[in-house]
Amino acid sequence: MSRPRLIALLLALGTLVVFLPVGRFGFVNYDDPDYVTENNFVKNGLNWPDLAQAFTTFHASNWHPLTWISHMTDCTLFGLNAGAMHFVNVLFHAANAGLLFALLLRLTGKIWPAAFVAALFAWHPLHIESVAWISERKDVLSTFFGLLALSSYTRYAQKQPRVEGRESSTSNTIPALDPRRPTLDYFLALIFFALGLLAKPMLVTLPLVMLLLDFWPLQRITAATWSAKKIRRLAAEKIPFGLLVIPACVLTCLAQRAAMISLERLPFTLRLENSLVAYALYLGKLFWPARLAFFYPLTAPSFPTIAAGTLLLAVGFLAWRTRRAFPYVSVGWLWFLGTLVPVIGLVQVGEQSMADRYSYFPSIGIFIIIAFGVQDLAGRFSWVKKISMPLAILILAGSVLATERQLTYWRTDETLFAHAVAVTRNNEIAHLNLGVVYEKQGRNAEAMQQYRQALQINPHRAHTHNNIADLLDASGQPNAALAEYQAALQLDPDAFEAHLNLGVLLVELGRFDAATEQFKLAAALEPADARPHFQMGKALLKQASDAAAIGEFHQALQNDQDDYQVLAYAARVLAADETAAVRDGPAALEFARRANALTGGAQPFVLDALGMAFAETGDFTNAAVCAQNAIALASAAQVTNLAPLQLRLTLYQNRQPWRESFHATNAPTKN
Repeated sequence: MSRPRLIALLLALGTLVVFLPVGRFGFVNYDDPDYVTENNFVKNGLNWPDLAQAFTTFHASNWHPLTWISHMTDCTLFGLNAGAMHFVNVLFHAANAGLLFALLLRLTGKIWPAAFVAALFAWHPLHIESVAWISERKDVLSTFFGLLALSSYTRYAQKQPRVEGRESSTSNTIPALDPRRPTLDYFLALIFFALGLLAKPMLVTLPLVMLLLDFWPLQRITAATWSAKKIRRLAAEKIPFGLLVIPACVLTCLAQRAAMISLERLPFTLRLENSLVAYALYLGKLFWPARLAFFYPLTAPSFPTIAAGTLLLAVGFLAWRTRRAFPYVSVGWLWFLGTLVPVIGLVQVGEQSMADRYSYFPSIGIFIIIAFGVQDLAGRFSWVKKISMPLAILILAGSVLATERQLTYWRTDETLFAHAVAVTRNNEIAHLNLGVVYEKQGRNAEAMQQYRQALQINPHRAHTHNNIADLLDASGQPNAALAEYQAALQLDPDAFEAHLNLGVLLVELGRFDAATEQFKLAAALEPADARPHFQMGKALLKQASDAAAIGEFHQALQNDQDDYQVLAYAARVLAADETAAVRDGPAALEFARRANALTGGAQPFVLDALGMAFAETGDFTNAAVCAQNAIALASAAQVTNLAPLQLRLTLYQNRQPWRESFHATNAPTKN
């Protein structure tokens, strides 16, 4: 056993080395905010209320409580450390490679085909998305438990007493296995299967894989000894697994209702066409993994539907014809086809036509065909035997090189989204997300170009109109921005961001009543979001309703106690408001200290608010220190207007607090 253990260790270590670069990657601004960075119950880490919520929430249109718990554990151990979270994904992926090798070795006893399948699974570039994307923890986690379930099932099946296959019509009866004696391994398989479903319900097809393994290599039923009775007995053995599938499917359908595309929008015939093409494209990318993207738009098929259907039928016919001589071909092909069914698009969830991550577990079937097929050919033809080892090394080396190249696109949001724009057509989502990247970098002209491109591809997305409006407002075109916000809300009256941003614009235009209505609508759409209350508070300040504004700030902090911007702004009002009845020095100091702790003392505006709070409590020494540090940080950030900070520093040095009016018609005052 020393050789298998060494191979498993080398597989795991090799996988860690191949994916080592992801430890330097950050969060992706697509799904990662929903899953981690802006998900409060995940960011809170492990605690009983949020553990309960993990099982009851349909957040992000998913029900996968074990995945939520995994992310919560990361936040407890590492905080929002993206590199550490990436490395956890890599550890699971490396473990999956080792488990797959051990499973195939136990099933077949053939060490080198098992090692090749595991290595190709570990290093294939099509699996990068499942490993290098923190949000796809569900892929590596569910596969981890799925492989444990298959390993336990294999041990159970191999320990079953043998009976003669009398149903066979041939004279040479083949021993079959009696599927009627559950053991500890059987119950372990059930437990691991349940855990896999709790990580990602796509694993619902695992009982099918177990039936396939019964055919090959377990040979509990073969092409020579099959009968309806035997199939019924083996299927009955999987009933407990099927009982776990039912609630998983129901809960998943409930969770994904909002993301499901209706038959009116995407008729079944088009779904079927896309499914056939997707199968063909998955197969093609497994053999030639080029032009990979984080998102493939649901557009007219780029591959002829008839050709795709013909290819699938041809491979299926070949698998059927060779089921006796090469049973692994049928098993591998049905593994690939069957495990992709939940995500192939017949029930369309989301706007993608396919996704690299969906191939993570299904690809094992194709790899099995390749590895065991080459081994069989090597046994029949000497020239195949001679080239099989160099060919395997060449394939694995090519996979590693392609993976290393593809990983470079995952380094930043810009490289990821720009690559998707480059290798796909009419990719509205890629253009939209690339525009967001440019906007955050202050490259507004380039951002607008991307948004306009996205709008040209799909003029009916409210989010695109909202983003265009943001840029128009920032460039001093409020009327044009107003029209875009209104267009967004016409397309989607429940567009939270559009309501919120329109409210902010209306405040700028002095239309406070209309702005208040927008903030109320936004708060109703997202009751747990802090931003509508924060913006409502700022609007109330401009209307000289300072006390009511403080109430809105408190409500915002109830929704998100760690929003440092709300903390700092509320501290500023409580410390510096010209109305004495509004000021509360101790509360201001508490808020400002919390904001400063959250930002690590690195934000000038937070330090500025902290200085105001110290001054309000009479601690002018610390107030002056805060003002000096704020000036230093602002200077390092090349802020040009330092006069207000310097004015406050002078006041603190003269033991005077800062006083300010937040009304729309008043200017700030010194004291």
